[in-house]
Amino acid sequence: MLTDAPLLPDTGEPGFGLYVHWPFCAAKCPYCDFNSHVRHTPVDQQRFTQGFLKEMDTMRSLTGPRTVTSIFLGGGTPSLMDPATVEAILDGIAARWHTPAGIEVTMEANPSSVEAERFRGYRSAGVNRVSLGVQALNDRDLKFLGRLHDVADALKAIRLAREIFPRMSFDLIYARPNQTVEEWERELNEAVSYAVDHLSLYQLTIEEGTAFYGLHKAGKLIVPDGDQSAALYEATQSITEGFGMPAYEVSNHAKPGAESRHNLTYWRYGDYAGIGPGAHGRISRDRTKIATATERMPERWLEQVEANGHGMVEHEILEREEQADELLLMGLRLREGVDLARWQQLSGRFPNPAREQFLLEHGFIERLGNSRLRCTPAGMLILDAVVADLAC
Repeated sequence: MLTDAPLLPDTGEPGFGLYVHWPFCAAKCPYCDFNSHVRHTPVDQQRFTQGFLKEMDTMRSLTGPRTVTSIFLGGGTPSLMDPATVEAILDGIAARWHTPAGIEVTMEANPSSVEAERFRGYRSAGVNRVSLGVQALNDRDLKFLGRLHDVADALKAIRLAREIFPRMSFDLIYARPNQTVEEWERELNEAVSYAVDHLSLYQLTIEEGTAFYGLHKAGKLIVPDGDQSAALYEATQSITEGFGMPAYEVSNHAKPGAESRHNLTYWRYGDYAGIGPGAHGRISRDRTKIATATERMPERWLEQVEANGHGMVEHEILEREEQADELLLMGLRLREGVDLARWQQLSGRFPNPAREQFLLEHGFIERLGNSRLRCTPAGMLILDAVVADLAC
């Protein structure tokens, strides 16, 4: 069983995380392209719990004995799980891997009143950090985003989460249609006033396969252009910096020491095992790195797990050059940047001097001594282009 203890400090190492995906939602948001599914009859939580535990056995055979540094219950909407389900999953992890006291255990949750009522049960089960999907602080935009809560629900859930969990974060989406910089500044100033220590602030993106994609393609949904999006991004950096919550990653802001340990594992290109429908993993083994992915459709995943012990549909050994590209892609999202020695060891080469010099001269990247390379704030605005340039 996971024991309660003060959260362990960040050591700066990538760590080893476990990600568990609960794929069910009460409703599908029009912007969401995550692996989430709506079911109009009750989900058999006991049967799915047994599926998670069975797939854990397979993942444990792949990872070998490891010390877990973080656990993340994502979705979908994990706060639709009963607390007893969460406890069984966390106990299953503790029975298979070493889980020191004080590791970060995060659960994503919606701020509806029904789900907030379960917060104390999740805390008792071992969750010590909650990430709330607030998304907006005005009822008009919450309705536009397809959320089932209103602002009153969100504020109640934030207050309750602050009372119950040692750490909490919430998400907001900006660059919404017709949103001005002034409106966003007021909303963000309100957000940081709620004594949170972590905020995830995402620009609205139109993803293929979502309801918003069809509206956008038909010209019925207009999002801010590049200049307006850049202005909104710059306002975001200014306000969060002013409140002592700088961006430690392109879309994530925290007070020092309150960064998401689990997400740092991704961005530092550490290992993580993905369990559940549509979960991905990266597992180092025998001096190689294995990329895993599981079946996305929940019921099909469960049938495969019951028959085969896992729902994996991908099990690929990554070449060292592929690992180097992933390390660069993830690491340049971070304010701390990329460990150049590690990148050079994987890629077998140094950054192209001409390309690096061009990016340096134009203020898109900077060196941190001789050991690290990172994007500047200007470079973060064109992050994909910077990564592509350096990876060549």
